[in-house]
Amino acid sequence: MRFAEKTRNTKETQITMSLELDCQGCGSLDGSTGVGFFDHMLNSFCVHGGFRMKLAMKGDLEVDCHHTIEDCGIVLGSLYAEILGSRSGIARFGDAYVPMDEALAHAAVDISGREFLVMNATFTAPMIGAYDTQMTREFFRALANNMGATLHLNLLYGDNAHHATEALYKAAARAISAACRTTEGGVLSAKGVL
Repeated sequence: MRFAEKTRNTKETQITMSLELDCQGCGSLDGSTGVGFFDHMLNSFCVHGGFRMKLAMKGDLEVDCHHTIEDCGIVLGSLYAEILGSRSGIARFGDAYVPMDEALAHAAVDISGREFLVMNATFTAPMIGAYDTQMTREFFRALANNMGATLHLNLLYGDNAHHATEALYKAAARAISAACRTTEGGVLSAKGVL
């Protein structure tokens, strides 16, 4: 079982999160961030990626949602990095298109140890409930940086901010799931190491 758990405490957030890979058909989120729409996105990410996440956290939501969402990305990325280790025996690359009603998103990932985010998305609303749509970029930047992955996210089109955001989270989840798939080989690199 590919599993890890981590606790991260700062003056802004206190997070304990666990992550289990390879839960196709039973991916789920158990816990809450205190930001309803973000919980919905994390649950969709887990379900469509086949990940099981347990989460206990308290964030400084009296300020805004920024630290809560960004710090979740930091911890989640560090869990992937711990689970995947040297990245030996994984597919390394993954990509996925996900439609959601009028919105279409694409994600491509290389779990290479080189962290980078390219995100092309414009949202039609600044807020979805208590979720600041600017935080979509901050979450995925924190995830990619701490996972050690190059992640490209593109919202090809979409009028509804909820649909557009959810399509991005689902596409990222499916791409990451594909890249984490186990293989019979070692490190997938012409150099022999990442």
